[in-house]
Amino acid sequence: MTGVIVTAHEDVFPVAGSFTISRGSRTEIRVVTVTLSDDEHTGRGECVPYARYGETVDGVIADILALKGEIAGGLDRTALQTHMKPGAARNALDCAFWDLEAKRAGKPVWQLAGLSKPGPLTTAYTISLGTPEKMQAQAAENAHRPLLKVKLGTDDDRGRIEAVRAGAPDATIIVDANEGWTVETYQQLAPELVRLGVALVEQPLPAGDDEALAHIDRPLPVCADESCHARPSLESLKGKYDAINIKIDKTGGLTEALLLKKAAMEAGFQIMTGCMLGTSLAMAPAMLVADGAPFVDLDGPLLLAKDREPAITFEGSVMHPVDPALWG
Repeated sequence: MTGVIVTAHEDVFPVAGSFTISRGSRTEIRVVTVTLSDDEHTGRGECVPYARYGETVDGVIADILALKGEIAGGLDRTALQTHMKPGAARNALDCAFWDLEAKRAGKPVWQLAGLSKPGPLTTAYTISLGTPEKMQAQAAENAHRPLLKVKLGTDDDRGRIEAVRAGAPDATIIVDANEGWTVETYQQLAPELVRLGVALVEQPLPAGDDEALAHIDRPLPVCADESCHARPSLESLKGKYDAINIKIDKTGGLTEALLLKKAAMEAGFQIMTGCMLGTSLAMAPAMLVADGAPFVDLDGPLLLAKDREPAITFEGSVMHPVDPALWG
């Protein structure tokens, strides 16, 4: 792709109200938008720098722009995989490369990647962490949705799930502890959460301190999130986790995400496709990873007060295939 010009800048989008997990709250998101342009076409990608992994907006932009000369000289998506480590910066560039390739070829990314034609997907909807009363109210407002994801990591998680269940009696529930439990907490809560209709828990123990999961019964299936990044993560997850959450900001783009999905399925893991809190531009490539996944959590745009234009069309929790004017 000789002659390609790269730009990277920060965009800020307001959250609808606030979004709270065990590590804190936010009322806006700061994303990095990347464009790759030649004389005729422009490809775009978005990433969400995540402090949990030592990423900042300024640092990610600097890492991307450091490759300007090499990209202008012909660095392509394939070579990018060894030029940058997995993470937000590589994700934005990788997705922009895919978008540019699609526009140059006049074909959608799913065809270029050898995938099936995308159809509608049903995403989870996230219930922010709050008091049991507030979480019950959130659940009641969204009781029509078939899948709710509930943020946990407190000293009264059982009470919060009971409140959510009261608010949404029929929804399937998955929970995300965000590394906030101990193994004893899991053992105490798991049978109760199963009774309350919880189907899965994400990352109950801190990444790097999860060996105990290999030595206990897991009546509530456990999904790796912070413990899973790219394919090298998989070996250390075997025997500890029943599923993995694939996020393109962690894999470093769609290219690695598709390879991780294939390897994980061959290893016997269930697949969840997740996201950071981003716009429709970030969800678009992730939707290709989500095809056929038992659990899809790509509700980022539903949690924002303002999205990009054009945006992914949502009908309730159903996401419709992406408009090529957005991406891909």
